[in-house]
Amino acid sequence: MIHINVERKMLTSDGERKLDIAVDIPKHSFTCVCGNSGCGKTSLLRMIAGLMKPDSGKIVVGDNVVYDLSKKINLPPQKRHIGFMFQDYALFPNMTVQQNIAFAQSYDKDPALIERLTATFGLDMLRKQKTYKLSGGQKQRVALARALASKPQILLLDEPLSAIDEELRTALQDEISKAHRLFSATTLMVSHDKAEVARMATHILYIGKEKIRSLQNQLTIDNG
Repeated sequence: MIHINVERKMLTSDGERKLDIAVDIPKHSFTCVCGNSGCGKTSLLRMIAGLMKPDSGKIVVGDNVVYDLSKKINLPPQKRHIGFMFQDYALFPNMTVQQNIAFAQSYDKDPALIERLTATFGLDMLRKQKTYKLSGGQKQRVALARALASKPQILLLDEPLSAIDEELRTALQDEISKAHRLFSATTLMVSHDKAEVARMATHILYIGKEKIRSLQNQLTIDNG
């Protein structure tokens, strides 16, 4: 489970607003995070990952308190057991596919897992290929494999399919769902696509204008 109870002031196109979330994400769930642009979806993921600091509150991942302002706890990203797949994939263009995936294992080498990931996502023939030469779909698979290479408890996906054409999108939705099941991750994915959310999510977290105080099973939390 992920326990989140945080506040964070944000500057949006509509002026300053406060992101105020108190919610528990069930273990092994696939939660889609939805809402209008600028509502704080990516900020929420970045706070869970340790890439952005809340103004106040607490975040617990499994049994580990990763952030607690009152106790001055703020674990760095590498100690949070979280895999993050960025919207632009953030691959290293001059590294090979295998090097990109292995980079996530800086502190816990597991060549067997890299073998499994490249096989799972059909990357065997591309191991020695530099990532700047890959197609969008291939980059997406490398980024997903890298996010899983550190054996994360939590998998965070920031609009991973936004740059993919419609024909390939369905196939890659299947890849993500397969990864979620195979690696028993608790997954949070930001998405604007209603059909995608309906197809993939077990839970939906909708961020609007008001405080968020619950998570719904294939439902919507209306915050404005």
